[in-house]
Amino acid sequence: MPTRRRCLARIGCAAALLFAGSTAVPAQADEPVNTIKDVYARIRACWKPPARSLAHPAIDITVIVSFNRAGQILGHPRVTYESEQADDNDRLIYRIAVMEALQRCTPMPFTEGMAGAAAGRPFTFRFHNPKPQPAEKRAWLIPKIL
Repeated sequence: MPTRRRCLARIGCAAALLFAGSTAVPAQADEPVNTIKDVYARIRACWKPPARSLAHPAIDITVIVSFNRAGQILGHPRVTYESEQADDNDRLIYRIAVMEALQRCTPMPFTEGMAGAAAGRPFTFRFHNPKPQPAEKRAWLIPKIL
């Protein structure tokens, strides 16, 4: 499938470009990250799902990332799961959104103790974009004339 290969190549290039130009300011720079719970909370705060007009809204993507002692991403993030209903366009848009979230949060301001504990260890982040809630049917609220 030559078109699939080209699409995957575009996804890889987009991810590489995002990390090559990483000059993002860390989110909540005044609060150091001291626990694993803080790492996940920081990443969750940086996640901004793509606009519903650009991609299917109910897509999940899971990424494995490691950090060095300075809180920078070690190596390349690895996507380990994407929702099966996602098409190639959705995958590309969601991967870009994940890379942008990681850029916004790095370098992670680890405390000295957390830096030693987290360095080189893989963290698995699940980025979830919930399905939109359907509009409630209010037929039971409509008065009925007997």
